[in-house]
Amino acid sequence: MNPARLRLATVATASLALVSLAACGSSSSGSSSAAGSTSAAGGATAASSAAADTSSPSAAAGATTELTLLVDNADATVAAAKAEIAAFEKANPNITIKMNTRPGGGDGDNLVKTKLSTGTMEDVFWYNSGSLLQALKPDANLVDLTGDPALKDTDDSFLPVVTYQGKVYGAPWGTAMGGGILYNKDVYTKLGLSVPKTWADFEANNEKIKAAGITPVLGSFKDTWTSQLFVLGDFYNVATANPSFAADYTANKAKYATDPAAIKGFEKTAEASAKGWLNKGSGSATLVQALTLLASGKAAQYPMLTFAVGQMPKDAQSKIGFFGIPGDDAAKSGATIWEPAGQYIAKTSKNVDAAKKFIAFVASPEGSTVFSSAVPPSGPYLIKGATLPADTLPVAKDIQAYIDAKATQPALEFLSPVKGPALEQITVAVESGQTPAKDGAAQYDKDVTKEAKQLGLPGW
Repeated sequence: MNPARLRLATVATASLALVSLAACGSSSSGSSSAAGSTSAAGGATAASSAAADTSSPSAAAGATTELTLLVDNADATVAAAKAEIAAFEKANPNITIKMNTRPGGGDGDNLVKTKLSTGTMEDVFWYNSGSLLQALKPDANLVDLTGDPALKDTDDSFLPVVTYQGKVYGAPWGTAMGGGILYNKDVYTKLGLSVPKTWADFEANNEKIKAAGITPVLGSFKDTWTSQLFVLGDFYNVATANPSFAADYTANKAKYATDPAAIKGFEKTAEASAKGWLNKGSGSATLVQALTLLASGKAAQYPMLTFAVGQMPKDAQSKIGFFGIPGDDAAKSGATIWEPAGQYIAKTSKNVDAAKKFIAFVASPEGSTVFSSAVPPSGPYLIKGATLPADTLPVAKDIQAYIDAKATQPALEFLSPVKGPALEQITVAVESGQTPAKDGAAQYDKDVTKEAKQLGLPGW
């Protein structure tokens, strides 16, 4: 996949959204609240070109098809899904959609796998692309969409991250994201700080922030998945130092604990507590609480995916900027990019045609416009013809600057199917000072071994 193809359009008509996150166990809020359901009736307005469902006999006869949709319970995801449902139902009065929600993080991953294995999955579900998709056994559980008209508006650059054994199983929803550091621009301006180009610059900034009585780095370890960004977001630097790392890692020829570039992500994670950068109560803090502190200026920086900005109050979103996890060479500074998440149709669905119609709507310029009306842009779409507004948020513009400079790498989970499920627990222990960086890296190497063997990868 070529991240340089992620192109940010500047048009004064529509807006954009987030992804579930990605990433990191699940690219969504890590809340562990119980699953719930809701149905969107009204709200967003469908684009006039959206096709109505009049082709089937049931539609002609006035019968109604009910689809079910499973999404993560992050506020921004739910808001976007409600808007898509309302717009789609308005354009397709013979199809109704009931939305159910799931937790983020490992709990959400387990629920998705359980639903698929027991044949109880909703018709459509929104979930990660990349390595976590590979673990769902797509050939056994998902509808094959290879060459399907439902993907006619999907950018070809997205297809590799929803492809398994040569077949395509998903369409995109939301946007690409940056994984790195969200920072309060007002704090930076007040203290006369510049965006750091190296880790040494980042360390120096943190000491100045700390001296001003402001929390340098936020931790929100109650939502365990949020602890992973210093490791996962550092992959741009790993790949820059060792371009073959993803291939070697997949073949069991490279390890986090022994690769000089890869272990630095764990060392950076450990430094947050060792140097007193973290907020008090980081162990019990949530994503939402961390975002509140960042918006208020009581904290300056938060290792996070850019989608999270969409969960902040609108008046705070313009105060937040983004930069990639700094490396060692200012001339090679860049950022790690997460691809959009995917929409998938369960093979057990009895409403496949209607489900295809829905995912095609979401993954269209019209669907992107609807999505944008619910959630502010946090990065570029991978949908042909999708546009972003002129007043796109700073974080999206910051990501685009890295893309334009050809200074991005896809996150490792989009280049390798090897990703262990326990990383979020390991990085909590490392970042809170309970586990040394080298031990944490070795624990993760052991964790991924089990996953790689389950996938049947050669060399494991």
